[in-house]
Amino acid sequence: MATLLGLDWGQLLGFSVPPAEIIIRGTAMYWFLFLVFRFVVRRELGGIGIGDILIMVVVADASQNAMAGEYTSITDGFLLVGTLISWNVLLDWLAFRFAFIRSFAKPPSLLLVRHGRILKHNMRREFISEDELWVKLREAGVESLESVKRAYVEADGQISVIKEKH
Repeated sequence: MATLLGLDWGQLLGFSVPPAEIIIRGTAMYWFLFLVFRFVVRRELGGIGIGDILIMVVVADASQNAMAGEYTSITDGFLLVGTLISWNVLLDWLAFRFAFIRSFAKPPSLLLVRHGRILKHNMRREFISEDELWVKLREAGVESLESVKRAYVEADGQISVIKEKH
């Protein structure tokens, strides 16, 4: 191939792995990671902790070789990133259009407080302590549990509070 500036542009910009292999690897890893993060990794209460950052870095590093194989060209990388982004955009679009996809892709809200009573089994399910709940209730202006009609942990980990009308 022609060289310019001492670079082999054919190797740099050509495919070093068949494009179909990159798409299949990217698709497989996208769906594997989606399922892990949807059903295994717990929600945080509205923040990103050091553990979250660490897991993202480790997952990215661990999945890179599985997704990429032995690619060496920039074009291979572009195709892989394009595949991952395409799946993400498609899943978001499908979730917007179809309720059954939305219910699969987005975790449902989970009731934590009902008419002033803490639902401890739901708190345990999400590993939310009463102290963490009280922080979020105070942020919502709640002074006593009796003033809470319902409180939910939402899909994004935030706590939403509906107060009793007095």
